[in-house]
Amino acid sequence: KDKQYLEFNPWHRPVVIFLAAVIIVGIIIMVAISVVQNKPLHQKYKYGIVLDAGSSHTSVFIYEWPAEKENNTGMVRQKHTCNVQGKGISSYSANPQGAGASLQLCMEEAKQKIPAHRHPETPVYLGATAGMRLLRMENEEASDKVLDSVAHSLKSYPFSYQGARIISGQEEGAFGWITVNYLSKNLRKPTGTLGALDLGGASTQITFVPQQNIESYDNSIDFRLYGNDYHLYTHSFLCYGQDQALKLSMGKKLESTLKTDPTELRDPCFHPGYNFTRTVPNVFNTPCMKEMKLANETFFHVGLGNWSQCQQSIRKVFNTINCPYSRCSFNGVFQPSVYGDFGAFSAFFFVMDFLNLTSDNLATTKQKLAAYCSTPWKKIVENHPNIKEKYLSEYCFSATYILTLLEDGYKFTSNNWKDIRFIKKIGDSDAGWTLGYMLNLTNMIPAEAPDTSLMPYGGYVTFMFLFSLLILVLLLLVYFYFRRSTRTAQKDII
Repeated sequence: KDKQYLEFNPWHRPVVIFLAAVIIVGIIIMVAISVVQNKPLHQKYKYGIVLDAGSSHTSVFIYEWPAEKENNTGMVRQKHTCNVQGKGISSYSANPQGAGASLQLCMEEAKQKIPAHRHPETPVYLGATAGMRLLRMENEEASDKVLDSVAHSLKSYPFSYQGARIISGQEEGAFGWITVNYLSKNLRKPTGTLGALDLGGASTQITFVPQQNIESYDNSIDFRLYGNDYHLYTHSFLCYGQDQALKLSMGKKLESTLKTDPTELRDPCFHPGYNFTRTVPNVFNTPCMKEMKLANETFFHVGLGNWSQCQQSIRKVFNTINCPYSRCSFNGVFQPSVYGDFGAFSAFFFVMDFLNLTSDNLATTKQKLAAYCSTPWKKIVENHPNIKEKYLSEYCFSATYILTLLEDGYKFTSNNWKDIRFIKKIGDSDAGWTLGYMLNLTNMIPAEAPDTSLMPYGGYVTFMFLFSLLILVLLLLVYFYFRRSTRTAQKDII
């Protein structure tokens, strides 16, 4: 009987042995793929600090990323931001030591936000922009002393100090472009990129991938990122940030009006009913303009609230007549035709967002802005009691300047106005040059595309589901085969 039972034992059949072997191999393959596809991630992070030393203020940005995935696009995120109290570091030209001291509170905050054991390996960079460019033009010795002060301050913290320097306008534009495209996850796609429009207090930048040749070498910059080549057009207009543009515009009005009426400047870019006493040196205290000597040192700045006249006066700060190239933006600077979608950030966003003008077409934007500028100053103050009057009074000018810069300067039209997206953040990170600056200096964006996973996540899930289904079918077949064979064997034994 034992011999007869062994002879009919289904587990000894070749087909059963084969099916069992297939199941075992399948399970081994599933486990192997799971190990390769989903390596366990330890929640270890690295950090970087970038200080944006702008013309009007300084901001400290802290970035973090998983230590095991430094070169994967989209992995770096903004962990924390701290705005330094007071004005930008260029305002400390007469007191350089105050520039370094002003960073103390935010840097102490950074020490608390970043784990202590990561402090020695955390790089800290300071990039100074147009405010310090202007100070260097005006007084190079003073700018050097300010930079020495902030460098000395940053070296006193337990981080890895990597330098404090004045970045060029071209760098500011290019790194802003890298930031918005990195955060938008465009750099590893074969599709288009996002142009970058940046507006600060002392300069403005435009950067994009053009569809025509760049005729000016100074406006060309090349990047190879994730295996893709990018040929960028970029330009930075020093003295054309919103604060300096206001001085330029007021200066031209003063030159024409105070010679006839030396006591009053009637300004269409300020609300009707606005009246403020200003000093002439306060308007001309910038290397962007030649100093003007007038009989009176003070004048009454009176608002008229006429948007159309305001735009006409702003157009006078742009020279659109002389162009040595096939086409220009303004002041004889070459610019190809704007192409594709653009992200407009910094003051572009803050001004247009305050006035709720970020989503309208160009014609509607002009109508709304004209109505806003004609609103009496008294009503504007009543509607916004918590905003400093200095900033509140300038929104009409700033928004009109933005429209004029985009339309007359950069040559956007009503047809492609919809291609401009006014943005503050992309995800959790601010749009601006700082992230691109850090990514570039730390080589966190490789020139070539990094290795990818064994298969896409969706394909992996589909494969595992189908393979599991196949294993289940094979198990059922073995079960039914074993059951039928056992019954047959038992009958034969009987």
